[in-house]
Amino acid sequence: MDSHNLIQSRRSFIFTPGLKPEMFPKAIKSGTDMVCVELEDGIAPQDKDLARKLAIKLFETKQNNDGIERILRINSLREKFGIEDVQAILNTKTPPPALMIPKVKSSEEIVLLDSLLTEKRHNCRLHIIIETNEGLEKAYDIANCSNRIDALFFGGVDMSAELRCENKWEPLLYARSRIVHAASSAGIDAIDVPFLDLDDPEGMKQEAIKAKGLGFSGKGSIHPKQIPILNEVFTPSEEVIQRAKKITSTFEKANTGLVVIDGKLIEKPVLREMYRILAVAKKIEKNNVILK
Repeated sequence: MDSHNLIQSRRSFIFTPGLKPEMFPKAIKSGTDMVCVELEDGIAPQDKDLARKLAIKLFETKQNNDGIERILRINSLREKFGIEDVQAILNTKTPPPALMIPKVKSSEEIVLLDSLLTEKRHNCRLHIIIETNEGLEKAYDIANCSNRIDALFFGGVDMSAELRCENKWEPLLYARSRIVHAASSAGIDAIDVPFLDLDDPEGMKQEAIKAKGLGFSGKGSIHPKQIPILNEVFTPSEEVIQRAKKITSTFEKANTGLVVIDGKLIEKPVLREMYRILAVAKKIEKNNVILK
């Protein structure tokens, strides 16, 4: 298991506007695994400065250890607003636990950001959005360029615009597959783009099932009512959880590169997925205890 990558439940995520910090607690309680405070596309240029100040201030308060991943989506590192976002993060003593970086085109962008964060001794994790042709072409290099990276996110809306195709499953299958392959090469998660039609929950569920089958760990939402469906799709069955427990336990006892379980040869690379399954199971168990 790669110790530098944080393995946890990432079945669903939702954005909350940096301009409205009062919505942040509501997003935390929505049932999602990840809450992303938005400074990029959802904020108008004239509101960027205020949204940045309000968002940075959110993280001055100590966050609960509740298993929900807090992320700040900044602007592109190749734009003025993105540079100002990074400067604000470097200047604060309480940086966000994780940053989401949009429109990444090369590994050099991430290497530079990593160096700046390291210089300030900030421990921010990184989530990278692949949504440009250049980023898709260099997805492997991007995924493997920093030990801070925990997930690649597929930006299907921008990607479909660049490709001049419909934002549908078939035209974007190659892009999705390439992102999953790149994430797998680095031992990190791949997260699928939100489904934009709120009036078609069944359509969203079917797309989520396809994404899971392709290798995605989770999928974004645009409304809290989508989250229960996504969590259900990306939650492993009890049978799968028990198998993951058996595999991880056997490997830990054997201390070898491969083992035989129920007559089948299992190699060590499967361990990360097994630990991810157990992370999801642990979160479900914790939530059930809280509800009781």
